[in-house]
Formats: sequence, C-alpha cells, structure tokens
Amino acid sequence: MKKLIEKANILIEALPYIRNFYGKTFVIKYGGAAQVEDDLKDSFAQDVVLLSFIGIKPVIVHGGGPKISATMKKMGKEPTFIHGQRVTDKETMDIVEMVLGGLINKEIVALINSHGGKAAGLSGKDGGLIKAKKKVIKKATDTGDEEIIDIGLVGEVELVDPEILNSLERDGFIPVISPIGVGSKGEAFNINADYVASAVASALKAEKLILLTDVPGIKDKNDNVISSVNKKGIKKLIDEGTVSGGMLPKVQACTRALDGGVKKTHIVDGRIPHCLLLEIFTKEGIGTEIVG
Repeated sequence: MKKLIEKANILIEALPYIRNFYGKTFVIKYGGAAQVEDDLKDSFAQDVVLLSFIGIKPVIVHGGGPKISATMKKMGKEPTFIHGQRVTDKETMDIVEMVLGGLINKEIVALINSHGGKAAGLSGKDGGLIKAKKKVIKKATDTGDEEIIDIGLVGEVELVDPEILNSLERDGFIPVISPIGVGSKGEAFNINADYVASAVASALKAEKLILLTDVPGIKDKNDNVISSVNKKGIKKLIDEGTVSGGMLPKVQACTRALDGGVKKTHIVDGRIPHCLLLEIFTKEGIGTEIVG
C-alpha cells in the first residue's frame, strides 16, 4: 500500500504542471543517443505520447548527422565538414533528403504510433513550412579581407509558415519535422536541426523549446551543471569561453527562441530514460533551463 500511495503522490506532484501546460505547444529537438539506442527511443516515444494524451501539443524536430555520414560512406562518398557544417553538393543533398525525410523521419513516426500516438512526418518542403536561403560562411584572410566559403546546399531559415502544423495539431496529430528547407527556386537546403527547432518554436509561440543532447546540460567553469540561467548569463558564459563548440549552436537556438516569443527553453540529457517527463513534471528538473 505504501508503494501505491507513493505512485499516487508522484502523479499529484505533476498535477500543477499538467494544469499549467494543458493546451500549450512544446517543440522538442530529438537527437543524440536518444535517437540511436533502442531503449531510449522507446522512452522518448512514450514521453511524447503521454504529453499528447494529457493535452500538451508536442512538435518534434529531428536531426540525423551520423546516419547521413554512414549512408554517404556506404555509397562511396566521403563526408566533408567546414566550420562544423557538412559540405552539401547536389548528390549529398539527395542522400540527406533520403536519410532525413525518408529513413529517420518515418522511423520516428512509426515509433510514436506504435505507442498509441498519432504522428505525421513532414519536411520543410511540405506546405511551404520552412522557407530557406543559402548559408554564407565568411573567413578572414591574412590581408584583412573576407573570403566567402561555399559549402553548397546548406541553408538557414528565412521563414516558418506554421499553417500546416496548426492544421495537424487541430486534428490531434504530432508533427515530426525533418530539417530540410526550400529555397526561392524550389531547391532543397540542409539546415541545422537546432536552428529549425528554434524557428518552429518561435513561429508557433511555443511554451517551451526542449533540446535533447548527449551532455547533462550547460556546465560552469568548475564543471557543475547550471540548473537555470538567463540570456545575460549566457552571454557571459560565451564571452568567457565556457560555452563553445557543439554547445554554442544549441545555446544560440535557445536565445533566438526566447527572442521569438518562446516562454522557456531547456537543454536536457537525452541519455536519461524519460528525460522529458523528469524535466517537465518535476520541480528539480534534470538539465539547464534558459529563460528570458
């Protein structure tokens, strides 16, 4: 009986959060170990379905870099990166679309549906969801001039039109979005999934943007996880070099989302089973929240 009462108390602890978040939109960037390991895939799908059934509207944006690289190698094409960005020629873009929009997207949709959810897969091409433009990388030369580096069909978000997402949400579907945008001439662009998630969250005026990562959260100089930090604190962490490398685009995605009207953003360790429920429905949380 004691164990049963403890279970009831856990549900009661979650009640204020369920009440506050009912009818709100959460945009979740799904990637890292949670997208690779079978037990974590299942716990992620269960979390998403639970959110949906208690009245929260989840929207999933996924990446898939490792799978793209592995598929390229199988097809005899060596992946190349400049400043952390995949050099994407036409042939590579075809592989990106096949892997992201086909293999990975449909696997996530099937996984959510297998746990009783109603997921629908999209790319940024569908319904004019993500309008994109070519990303330009500039590099300073020895003479002090700027050299433009062409990395091919890599894009950045110009505009998100949420009409198709609103239609799906009204009918109780969970949108699952691959980060491919469409240019003014109909060309496809490969876009960083963190930035797509941020732009989608801003367009939907989401309650939360949650990024799943393979780290416990943002750490300070002493290697301790920072539970909560505001935009001013983030700028300081970047300026002093504490936030750098792969964490930088995630933090930038969060601050952009806050500027775009998202209430709160979170960087969460996707290697922990049911990390979404632990972050959303407990007072302590498990990652780093970034607030405005």
